[in-house]
Amino acid sequence: MKKVLVVDDEKSIVKGIKFSLEQDDMQVDVAYDGEEALSLAKENNYDIILLDIMLPGFTGLEVCQMVREFSDVPIIMLTAKGDDMDKILGLEYGADDYITKPFNILEVKARIKAIIRRTAPKPKEAAKVIESGDLKLDCESRRVYVAGKEINLTAKEFELLELLVLNPNKVYGREALLKLVWGNDYPGDVRTVDVHIRRLREKIEQKPSEPKYVHTKWGVGYYYNK
Repeated sequence: MKKVLVVDDEKSIVKGIKFSLEQDDMQVDVAYDGEEALSLAKENNYDIILLDIMLPGFTGLEVCQMVREFSDVPIIMLTAKGDDMDKILGLEYGADDYITKPFNILEVKARIKAIIRRTAPKPKEAAKVIESGDLKLDCESRRVYVAGKEINLTAKEFELLELLVLNPNKVYGREALLKLVWGNDYPGDVRTVDVHIRRLREKIEQKPSEPKYVHTKWGVGYYYNK
């Protein structure tokens, strides 16, 4: 049974989502403000968090940022219709996806299931550890180290880095990365890729403006330099 945390201060929305997800045999916890959401996220292991941006107390963006300090649980942000800045900020703060209000509950369920499928542990024939200079990827435990220090990446940041590292010097366009990492059913645009690449560089590069690992081929895309 998958475990979901739904966070929104509109109780009617929470009630509707909770009822619908429970019909699909999911266990659903709910929270109506940022503090309660953060507390539940610390106390439980969720498969996914559905998080509204506009919350009393801590905002959804603040909750997302604080959750990312201790967990890489997938997070879907709920944003106001047409508010691109909320969407971009959500990705900057570590969200994996966003849904625009008002939404169809069937879309919500489809997005949740798609992310859970993509982030589910995949069986591996053998543990794979990739080392390149100071960079080390443990593909089985999904952990990354730079100069012996573990770097906390989100699920999508890790998947981006893993794809690039496993295919050194191969240049991937932003559209290709969007499809390979987020899937064909992801409704976002290529800015999602740019935001995640920038965050990834800030975490693994000593000088993000002069990257050692993840490079840009201007007008084409991104690649990993072995």
